[in-house]
Amino acid sequence: MWDAAGVNGVAAEMFEAGHYDAAVPLFEQALIACRSALGSEHPCTMTVAGNLSVAVFAAGHRRKGLKLIAASVTDRGRELGDDHPDTLVARGALAAAHRVTGDADTAIALAKQVVVQCSRTLGYTHSDTLSARMNLALSLAAAGDVRSAHRMLASTMEDAEATLGARHSLTLALLDSGMSHGLLQEGVFGR
Repeated sequence: MWDAAGVNGVAAEMFEAGHYDAAVPLFEQALIACRSALGSEHPCTMTVAGNLSVAVFAAGHRRKGLKLIAASVTDRGRELGDDHPDTLVARGALAAAHRVTGDADTAIALAKQVVVQCSRTLGYTHSDTLSARMNLALSLAAAGDVRSAHRMLASTMEDAEATLGARHSLTLALLDSGMSHGLLQEGVFGR
């Protein structure tokens, strides 16, 4: 099992470095090992399966990746529950994938669902909820509702700064995302 964790870690590093094609076979190897050692329903196995699904999508295999992400949401919902944080993260990834493929309506519906569920189960300013709110803002922007997207992201930034601080990695990631999508301007928040 330790081998699977190590391979998953290397694959995650490859993914973070933007080497999606190289990460996919490593995640596949880790998934095979996890299924063999732990079974398909184990939370660690489902995490690796989710990692693989996002890597496949990021590597440009959009249709296959979208199907794998959707399966990850279904599996986690069945095994962990619909409001479990891991299920919500997977559903957020599904919303983001729909946004990237141009299906803004589905992305918005899923992102709103994740924000509501995260707010209820984790709190409105929990880091997962803040990320879900950012995902919703980006989905709104993709649909052309830039005004609502800006309000959502500005509110999220204010809550992130108040809760986590201006220099926290999530606060900075929210700021970078908002700036890269033209929803926030540099100098407006804690930089």
